Parts: sequence; structure tokens; C-alpha cells
Amino acid sequence: MEITSQCVVALTWTLKDTLGEVLDELETPVEFMVGGGDLLDKIDAALQGHEPGARLDLHLEPEDAFGDYDEKLVFLEPRTVFPPELQEGMNFEGLPPGATSKDAPPGLLYTVTDIYPEHVVLDANHPLAGIALRLHLKVEAVREATEEEIGRGSAGAGFFKI
Repeated sequence: MEITSQCVVALTWTLKDTLGEVLDELETPVEFMVGGGDLLDKIDAALQGHEPGARLDLHLEPEDAFGDYDEKLVFLEPRTVFPPELQEGMNFEGLPPGATSKDAPPGLLYTVTDIYPEHVVLDANHPLAGIALRLHLKVEAVREATEEEIGRGSAGAGFFKI
């Protein structure tokens, strides 16, 4: 079956930065909906017309992937508004109650990047923002999307969600 919009592909891949460092390796196939919200637009477009067994090498600039790094999405908050068991790498959906940054966009996922005695650094950028990526992927299988998947616009995978 040839890949078209609104079908589901099972992919494996190796994701690297431009220096060749492996950022992610997917060895077990995961299903993504083409033409939905599961994949980045450039990946969606590159897959069109291919069949199972196809191998693609893609170069994604930040604007084609997770965007440029935005320093305006980094915030300092008082240490006192966080739980005592706070650790670097923890995520918060939105800022915690008592946060002081009035210009922080609500509803974003904030990652704790640094913890100091008096304050905590939160970053709402995607971890891969500002990074050009190289993606080597293999199409393992292709199938028609179900009505439910078409309605959701997703096969359930969220790796490329921003």
C-alpha cells in the first residue's frame, strides 16, 4: 500500500543532531497517522507516495522541527512555590500557584532546568528547539486509518507533538 494522506504508517528511526550525536532511536515500530497531527509537516510530505520498506534520510532545520530557541520562554520563579522534592528535569503544565512571572504563557509545559537556593529556572522551549536534526527513518508498514483515528487526527503517537 502506498502512503497517502489519512493513512497510518509504522516507522522506525534514528534521530541525530548535525554533529551525528544520536538523540533518539526507535527500534520497535510505532504507528503515526499521515495527514493528521502525529508527524511534523516535512516528515508527512516526505512520506507521501512511499511504500513499506522505504528508507528516507531527512534534514530538518529548527523551523521545520521544533522551532528556534526562544529566550523569552525562560523564567525565574521563587524556590518557595515548588515542592521540596523538586528535581531538574521535572515538568509542570503551566506555572505553579504563587508564581511571579506575569508574562509567562499559560498552558505550556515548563521544564525545571536549574535549581538554586532562592529560585528555580523554568524553560517552556521544546527540548529540541533550536536544533537542526537528521532523521533516518524506515517505513515498516502502511495501513488505512480507522474512522476513529481520522476523527482524532492521530494514531495515538505523540513524539512529534509540540
